[in-house]
Amino acid sequence: MDKIKFGTDGWRAIIADTYTTNNVARVSYATAQWVKENYENPRVVIGHDCRFGGALFMETAIKVFIKEGVQIIKADGFVSTPMVSLAASKFDCGIGVVITASHNPPSYNGYKLKASFGGPLVPEKVAEVEAIIPDEMPYDYKTVSLEGLSTEQLRTEDLETIYVDHVKANFDIEAIKNSGLNLAYDAMYGAGQNVLKRIFPDMHFLHCEDNPSFMGQAPEPIAKNLKELEAFIKERGDIDSALATDGDADRIGLYNKEGEFVDSHHIILLLIHYLVKHKGMTGEVITAFSCTPKIEKMAKHYGLTSTTTKIGFKYIAGLMTERDVLLGGEESGGIATKGHIPERDGIWMGLIIWEYMAKSGKSLNELIDEVYELVGPFKFERSDLHITEDLKQSIIEKCKNGDYKSFGDYKITDIQTIDGFKFFLNNGGWVMIRPSGTEPVLRVYAEGKDLDEVRVMLRATEKEIL
Repeated sequence: MDKIKFGTDGWRAIIADTYTTNNVARVSYATAQWVKENYENPRVVIGHDCRFGGALFMETAIKVFIKEGVQIIKADGFVSTPMVSLAASKFDCGIGVVITASHNPPSYNGYKLKASFGGPLVPEKVAEVEAIIPDEMPYDYKTVSLEGLSTEQLRTEDLETIYVDHVKANFDIEAIKNSGLNLAYDAMYGAGQNVLKRIFPDMHFLHCEDNPSFMGQAPEPIAKNLKELEAFIKERGDIDSALATDGDADRIGLYNKEGEFVDSHHIILLLIHYLVKHKGMTGEVITAFSCTPKIEKMAKHYGLTSTTTKIGFKYIAGLMTERDVLLGGEESGGIATKGHIPERDGIWMGLIIWEYMAKSGKSLNELIDEVYELVGPFKFERSDLHITEDLKQSIIEKCKNGDYKSFGDYKITDIQTIDGFKFFLNNGGWVMIRPSGTEPVLRVYAEGKDLDEVRVMLRATEKEIL
């Protein structure tokens, strides 16, 4: 019996190892019990992304839900996580299920739970589902027939079109089209691949085909994984900005005209600046522990309250349903804003930035310079260390015990431990050490005044801990 544990964002495992139809059935059985317990008319919306076996694993879950008497709304074809979250809210579903491993390597698949409000199910509720996963299935789900069911029991909806229409209703698409901006989009073979083709058919597209292997590349929109997009921008020389999204299109990657990666800290600052200064919006800013302290500085400048949460968008989403929140965001590229669902959405965030460029007539660099005038210039980089579990635990133990006093020439002046270990240094920058909640890696983060300094900080930290 495999122990199934939900991590930072859903349950993820290697296909045919512990990610099997039987284990998907076990998780679905628990999900069905939970939704029946909590909703008078238990209804689930379900979809899968472009990963290997998505349709098979979705069918497995549907068979269990049907057997349990839960109404099903099924996505027509592969879909992104924001499409399922939007549908959960639109169709008043107790749960949304996405068969996805998001940005993980191609050998993984996963199972995300979405709440009726259109965002991640909050941690306490996920724990309730996890606690009732049975050791074994109480029946043979394979014998359940999906033939001859009524639309009340099982119906198919075009979630992609619902999402595209929602986008068109909320953005000045014509302003972007008429701005003269030359834009590009890299879907990383993920589930967002058709959306921008439908809205901006003349845009430049990379990796917008269905390829469950992702060409062997983990579909995470970070600089080291987007070398083809970077080269494309540099070779052409006329691309004003490029957007990339991950496997289930809830994370954003962004590039400027020079082919330089724009990290999530800068994106969050740009979004706050545009939404408050140019759109007159207000609300609280909620960011995860790994985000730059400059966000707090920006919030203060605009008279907004800022809050820091543990890492995992599920911690942010819960607060977005309870409070007046302008923006919730993470370092890893997951950002949500007021006026949409409380869910990370890479395409939505990219469109806000492009609308900002179109309306202002300014380049991405010019807009970033405006942000620097308010919070000061900075650069950020993250290193993912693939090390043994023993070494990882030993480093974490040393962090807990306060064994580290400096990293190379950088003296530690303060430590925060909301989720991981953030070390503030005597050069005004910071480094952070934290094990991933979804992958067998130790993450090291650094922020400094420029990229050269950041890389020296990262190397010094890695030398000290390894």
